[in-house]
Amino acid sequence: MITSNDFKTGLTIQHEGNIYQIIEFQHVKPGKGSAFVRSKLRNLRTGTILDKTWRAGEKVETAMIDKQPMQYIYADGDNFVFMNTQSYEQIEIPSNQIEYEKNFLKEGMDVNVISFENEILGVDLPEKVTLEVTETVPGVKGNTVTNATKDAVVETGYKLQVPLFINEGDKIVINTATGKYSTKA
Repeated sequence: MITSNDFKTGLTIQHEGNIYQIIEFQHVKPGKGSAFVRSKLRNLRTGTILDKTWRAGEKVETAMIDKQPMQYIYADGDNFVFMNTQSYEQIEIPSNQIEYEKNFLKEGMDVNVISFENEILGVDLPEKVTLEVTETVPGVKGNTVTNATKDAVVETGYKLQVPLFINEGDKIVINTATGKYSTKA
């Protein structure tokens, strides 16, 4: 149990039967009236965002989230199969539970599987992943417009904007938090 005064970005809490992760928060102390905390919470079951205002010092139940290191093995229809590298135990996660994360999953990749009281909530990706560009139009020679970008598709099927000098077959680093091009690998 913590109070709204102790909020930190990334903290997981229980509220109205759901599990939320605090994305951002702001302590507000108006000239008149009592202080409060504005927060933006991500539902770890559905991925929806909730804007919630708390009274200063309001008690909130924390949620103990387990992160288990696992390796992504393969996709089996609508399920993604992960393996515990110590016990070789395998689990399946439905694709609708990792809708965004599956854009960056590559066979053999190490990830953390997030669970709450044995209920699997999803996958925690590394901050950056390296993927190969499988489709993009060739860069136009002499086009030196700063920050000009073009569409590209990486090996997982994810579409993003990349600089003009990136070609098919190039490996690029993608920031998994934003889904944007970071640098050429």
